[in-house]
Amino acid sequence: MKSKVKSEKNLRQPKAIKSDSASVDKKDKKAKVKKESKKNSGLGLKTNGLYLKYVTEVVPKMMEKFKYRSPMAVPKLEKIVVNTGIGPWLEKGEEVKTEIKRDLGIICGQKPAPTRAKKAVAGFKIKIGQEIGAKVVLRKAKMYDFLERLIVEALPRVRDFRGISENSFGGRGEISFGIKEHVIFAEIDSENVNNVFGLEVSIVNSGKTKREGIELMKLLGLPILFKEEMGAIDKDALSMKKDERDKEKK
Repeated sequence: MKSKVKSEKNLRQPKAIKSDSASVDKKDKKAKVKKESKKNSGLGLKTNGLYLKYVTEVVPKMMEKFKYRSPMAVPKLEKIVVNTGIGPWLEKGEEVKTEIKRDLGIICGQKPAPTRAKKAVAGFKIKIGQEIGAKVVLRKAKMYDFLERLIVEALPRVRDFRGISENSFGGRGEISFGIKEHVIFAEIDSENVNNVFGLEVSIVNSGKTKREGIELMKLLGLPILFKEEMGAIDKDALSMKKDERDKEKK
């Protein structure tokens, strides 16, 4: 009996060794894939026009204005978060949800993640954990690509657009603003869209003050509407209304 037990143990040992070697091979393959993905992730930045503008134009101007000792101290973009809500379409079924997610994915070039309710709201018939929106977090090459398309193509297509308000900036230079219609992006064919939805865009940078964030986004090309310009626009709008009233009275 002892000889049989020993023989069984000897037969089992090579199998255990084989499984260990297989797991090691899987780990090596995963490590190689991670290294390749890291290398490829930086290739898009080298060819992106907005990133090249940041390196060649924005960094020297920021260093000159804020007296940074090193280019590494200059604020840079960290991430862009694009999200939308599907509240008005909750009762219309899954087809509308999939359409919204599809369009958001086309705009951002990345699959959106669902956002779920943290609290139940009886008035809106919302339960805890229910899917109420979708969001995309962009970094590196995709982040600069989206921002470039937003500045060059999308925002100029907004009707009566004069710039993003200075009040949209936070204390550390981050900015959040809304877009009423997602069809301003050239990737979306407005003729084949059944449901038009809005977007909220949040741009986060590594700056420490609001002034740094405003200057960074201004140099990158984002049109910013300052308080003085907003006052002048309000005066023009009031004068236009007065002229219209005078014409109606006549």
